[in-house]
Amino acid sequence: MRYAIFADIHSNREALLSVLQACRDSGARKLFCSGDVVGYGPDPKNCIDIIKSEDITCIAGNHDWAVAGKIAFDEFNTQAKSAVEWTTERLPVPYKEFLGGLPLSTECNDFVLTHGSLDYPQRFRYLDDIRDSADTFFLMAKNVCFIGHTHVPQVFAQKGRVIALTEGKKLYLDRKAKYIVNVGSVGQPRDNDPRAAFCIFDPDLMTVEIKRVSYDISACQGKMYIAGLPEFLIRRLAVGQ
Repeated sequence: MRYAIFADIHSNREALLSVLQACRDSGARKLFCSGDVVGYGPDPKNCIDIIKSEDITCIAGNHDWAVAGKIAFDEFNTQAKSAVEWTTERLPVPYKEFLGGLPLSTECNDFVLTHGSLDYPQRFRYLDDIRDSADTFFLMAKNVCFIGHTHVPQVFAQKGRVIALTEGKKLYLDRKAKYIVNVGSVGQPRDNDPRAAFCIFDPDLMTVEIKRVSYDISACQGKMYIAGLPEFLIRRLAVGQ
């Protein structure tokens, strides 16, 4: 079975729809979201509706929990806090309850999924350095753990290697090793590539591949301008930062 794993949709409906079509085209049989369905973007309600209607297995990100009232807004920078407040004011209660009910991690036969790290996942730590990955490796009951949160695709290997994943680069995994795979971001990439990112995992072949897909960035930006979201968040979509 081929899995599609993605993260950090951030209320970007245009990017999400493009990714879902690309996932189908890639032959993925089951879809997983590693958190942050909402935040930053203009379409939180629509993105939640899509996640539910497509039967996507989803876990919580820090923006999801903030909008649900489970963590404080003051943990965010100015722009992120403004977007969280905007989202909170506009989401109906049942949508907030959905976000608040998302688990912090989940496990299937072939991998484990969390947003930031497996150790104290409610703290939503950033794993952007190999030195920060030891506790997650220790807690992994599977060979592979998929994460998001940093919006930058990369792989930490138990042997100490850090591998940058780029479009079309298929990585063959060692069944005797462990890997933490950051799948990048659907709705707000920060690796200087504005296209939406997602990952295809084939546990039979033990391969992971980051794929990118274009979407209508200007349409999302236009809705953000109308919504009055911070200009910084609008501009960064076009440059992938």
